Parts: sequence; C-alpha cells; structure tokens
Amino acid sequence: QVQLVESGGGLVQTGGSLRLSCAATGRSNYNMGWFRRAPGKEREFVAALKWGSGNTYYSDSVKGRFTISRDNAKNTVYLQMNSLKPEDTAVYYCAAAGAYRNLYREFDYDYWGQGTQVTVSS
Repeated sequence: QVQLVESGGGLVQTGGSLRLSCAATGRSNYNMGWFRRAPGKEREFVAALKWGSGNTYYSDSVKGRFTISRDNAKNTVYLQMNSLKPEDTAVYYCAAAGAYRNLYREFDYDYWGQGTQVTVSS
C-alpha cells in the first residue's frame, strides 16, 4: 500500500515557477507520474519517471518547461514547473504505478494523491 501527498501548489503569475512535491509512504520502488485536470476537461498526462532506469517522459505541452525528479532518500517526487502559462492552471495529481505499465495512461496507475491546485494568472 502506498499513500501519496502532494504539496506546493498555489497562485503564480504567467512566466513564474512552482515546484510541486509528492511525498510517498510505504513501498518506494514505483514508477511515478504527474497528471492534471483543468476545469471542464479530462485528466491528462504531464510527466513520468521510471523507477529503475530513471527515464523521464513528458507531454508535448510541458516539454522543456517542466522537470520531474525524485529524491529516493526522502521518497519524494518533484515537478519543477517553469515558464508557467494560464493554460497550466489545473489540479495536479501525483500517482504511482507498478512495473510494465503504460505511464502515459492514467488507468495504469495504482495509487493517487489528493491533488494540489495550481493557478496561473495572466
């Protein structure tokens, strides 16, 4: 069993930065992902990090602006978000997935955090 708790959301102006954190309790060797849900839209993939290889994956909309990373000692995953845009406004969720999953697909994740709100003002 894994519990995930996100933090770090807030209000920021266009062009600003935020760093989201996702603290995990329980087993640590999961692949980790970040998703987001904007008002009136479905939840979408943002970024993922594979446990073993450390490979990272990003959606086209955030590539070059967001960075996913992991501190194994703290069992925490981060999402550094730079050059934020109003269209990045959403509730951001971290999630954990076991091995051999499609990390782009939300239904392949086993555990989810409660979400943290990110609002980017224009």
